[in-house]
Amino acid sequence: MTAPAHARTSDELIRAEEPVLAHNYHPLPVVVARAEGTWVEDVEGRRYLDMLAGYSALNFGHRHPALIEAAHRQLDRLTLTSRAFHNDRLAEFAERLAALTGLDMVLPMNTGAEAVESGIKVARKWAYDVKGVPADRATIVVAAENFHGRTTTIVSFSTDETARAGFGPFTPGFRIVPYNDLAALEEAVDETTAAVLIEPIQGEAGVIIPDQGYLAGVRELTRRKGCLFIADEIQSGLGRTGTTLAVEHESVVPDVLLLGKALGGGIVPVSAVVARREVLGVLHPGQHGSTFGGNPLSAAVGTAVVELLETGEFQRRAAELGLVLRDGLAGLVGRGVTGFRARGLWAGVDVDPAIGTGREISRRLMQEGILVKDTHGSTIRLAPPLTITADELHSALGSLEKVLGQEN
Repeated sequence: MTAPAHARTSDELIRAEEPVLAHNYHPLPVVVARAEGTWVEDVEGRRYLDMLAGYSALNFGHRHPALIEAAHRQLDRLTLTSRAFHNDRLAEFAERLAALTGLDMVLPMNTGAEAVESGIKVARKWAYDVKGVPADRATIVVAAENFHGRTTTIVSFSTDETARAGFGPFTPGFRIVPYNDLAALEEAVDETTAAVLIEPIQGEAGVIIPDQGYLAGVRELTRRKGCLFIADEIQSGLGRTGTTLAVEHESVVPDVLLLGKALGGGIVPVSAVVARREVLGVLHPGQHGSTFGGNPLSAAVGTAVVELLETGEFQRRAAELGLVLRDGLAGLVGRGVTGFRARGLWAGVDVDPAIGTGREISRRLMQEGILVKDTHGSTIRLAPPLTITADELHSALGSLEKVLGQEN
């Protein structure tokens, strides 16, 4: 399919953005116009294999038929009421999401950052109402190199100076400890601690996977110290790592679970705080809310997402194809790849800096028809839709091998 004759070219559209869009992103120079499954197409009709999947927002690929059908069906009925009234889609969404995660109650929101902010508020309220922490004294322990969003509160406990610089004064009440360090965590938690908030796998940091036993250790420590374990599974959850949730690799159930990205099926922004009843039960009418949170369109799409995950098909695909990804990357170590970390269909790949930065490698892959995203230094992230085929995955790995062998 080619673009209409009157349409602007990729270069023209990129130039048109420059004076009218805030420069808070530095995207690769590809202008996507259409997409289906694991493939996207630019305005000139060039096709690219999507190996990023919207940072896991597109776990089920672009325009998955079941999700598109659910959205269309709901668009013809009802899209928004606000939470001033009930709607007929929200109860099923909450019931099925709670059952999928093994928890009790759901607080629906929109974006991942909203879920994190909501989780922080709930933890503090729980600390005051249930734990008995003195007013305004609650603390939350977080991990260095985290990425939980970009609101002013969240960047207050980021260790990424690019995310923080120029946005102070910062919100107090957070303690930062090294990731994957139970001894440091033990020392930081005290009687004022409301919660420990961590990513089971740190995505933005380069897909950093903690040692086996770390998550179980966090669970044991928080139980023993009488504080909450909040797991941010906004990127790692909903099938990405070969299980419904990344914490399942250690058979851990957190007190509070933060979900987003894939929960909206790549169609609408949907996020949620899912928690034990005694935790989310601290909220009462008027204390927290969102005009769009839990709207019927989002609930319909979110229910369809949960329905896909209830079959276990996507978790199995991620686990099985994750072995293909891991084996392919292992074969590149010493041949342009200095190291990698992979779990399911998610990998952080460290490229020899002599070959290029992550940005440069991403551009070369784009020219080969493969879309990825760089992160710190010479690291790239691979997170294809869980609908990818083995042949497509082999093709992407072949392109990476080719790019790594190219001269600067």
